[in-house]
Amino acid sequence: MHEIWLRAVAVGLGATFLMDAWALLLKHLYDAKGLDYRFVGRWIGHMTRGQFSHADIRKAPATPHEAAIGWAAHYAIGVLFAAGLAAVWGQSWLESPTLLPALATGIVTLAAPLFVMQPAFGFGFASSRSPNPAKARARSFITHTIFGLGLFVTAKALASF
Repeated sequence: MHEIWLRAVAVGLGATFLMDAWALLLKHLYDAKGLDYRFVGRWIGHMTRGQFSHADIRKAPATPHEAAIGWAAHYAIGVLFAAGLAAVWGQSWLESPTLLPALATGIVTLAAPLFVMQPAFGFGFASSRSPNPAKARARSFITHTIFGLGLFVTAKALASF
C-alpha cells in the first residue's frame, strides 16, 4: 500500500516539474510570464489571518517566506492531484499508465486556478478581470494539459523501473 502512495508522490513531483519546465521554456522563447508563486505563498499567508480573497493579490502586503511557501504549495498540490489520480485509477494504472486518465486529470485540475485561485487573487472567475481573459484561460488550459502529460510521462518512466 505504501508503494502506491510513494509512486503517486513521485508522479506528482515529476508532472509538476515538467509543467514548470514548460513554463520556463515559454519564458525563455517568448518572454511569457507565468504565475509568480510568491502570490500563492502570499495568499496562504493571508489565509492564516482569515483573509481568503483579495481585490488584487499583487497589491496585498507581503508575508514572510511567501516565495518558499508558494513553491512548496505548488509542488504539494501537484502531489495531491497525482494522489487523486492514483486513488481513482489505482495501482494498476501506476504500473501500466495510459494517456487518457492522465490527460483527464490534468483537465480536471484546471478547475483549481479558474474557479478558486484566480477569483481569490482578484483576477475574477476564470480570469474575467484580467487584461486578456481568453489568453489567460488558454494558457491555463495548455499548462494543465502539460501537467496531465507530465503525469503520464512520469508514471510511464517509473513503471519501466
